Amino acid sequence: MKYSRLTKEQFEELHKEFINFLATQTITADEWTNLKANKPELAEVELDIFSDLIWEGVLNQTKYLEHISPKDIHLFALNEDHMHLIGIKVKTDQDLTTTEGFNWLRENLMHDDVEFVQAKKDYTEDKNLDKFTLIEQGANITKGQLYNYMAKLIN
Repeated sequence: MKYSRLTKEQFEELHKEFINFLATQTITADEWTNLKANKPELAEVELDIFSDLIWEGVLNQTKYLEHISPKDIHLFALNEDHMHLIGIKVKTDQDLTTTEGFNWLRENLMHDDVEFVQAKKDYTEDKNLDKFTLIEQGANITKGQLYNYMAKLIN
C-alpha cells in the first residue's frame, strides 16, 4: 500500500465508487461477501488497492496545501515540477490556530513580529507521495485563497 487506507467513513462516502471498483475486478456482491468472510487478507488487499486509487486521484487534483500551527503558517502551491512555499511565523504569544490569533495576524501582517519566508522545492521522483507526506504531517488541501492572497501581498 502506497498511501493509507481510507477510513470507514470515507469508504461509506465512496460506496458507489467502491462497487464500481469491485465490478472492474469482476467481483460480484456475493463474491465480496464471501471474500470478506473466508479470505479476509484478500479483502484487505482490495481495500488497500481502492484506497491507493482514490488517493492518487485526489493528489493528482491537489494544487494547494496549507498547514497552520500555533506560531507558523505554511502555504504550498503545488506546481507541475516543484512546490512553492510561503511561510509565515509570528514571534508573539498569538496562537494562529485560534480565531483571535488569526485575526491578529490579518490586522498586523506588517508588524515586526511577523516574518515571511519563501522557498522552492523540487519534487522527488514521486510527486504525489511528496504531497501525501505533507498531508500526513497535518497539511490540508485547499483552493489556495490564503496562498494567493499572501503571494500578492509579499511579491
